[in-house]
Amino acid sequence: MQKLQFEPSWDKTLSPKDRKRIEEIYFETSLSNPANVQLTPLWQATNHKEELLVTVLVHNFSQQVLLFHNKKLRYIENKEIIAEYIFNLPSLVIQRETSMPWTFIFPVESLKNRATLEKGYLEFVD
Repeated sequence: MQKLQFEPSWDKTLSPKDRKRIEEIYFETSLSNPANVQLTPLWQATNHKEELLVTVLVHNFSQQVLLFHNKKLRYIENKEIIAEYIFNLPSLVIQRETSMPWTFIFPVESLKNRATLEKGYLEFVD
């Protein structure tokens, strides 16, 4: 059965408002899915370095642990590729049948177009 888990630093610092929003989205999207992994958008932003921050709820519906070693992700808005980057995140380990929020940070050099920060989503690139 799918469960929601927060990485320890998130668990300590997440505002009650954001936690409630994540929990609501989890309950709406955590039903078993034919896809092994689903990336449900939560919010997008840019930081002071002009990096793109994309926060998603990573649903690992599979029976295997999900690792982010050399995983290429693409951020898309309005059918246009905004950023693409290969993530190597040894600290991001999502157990089987577990959902976890995570923020993926796209460095400036990975940006291909300007983001509007509206209706964007992440997808894996094979």
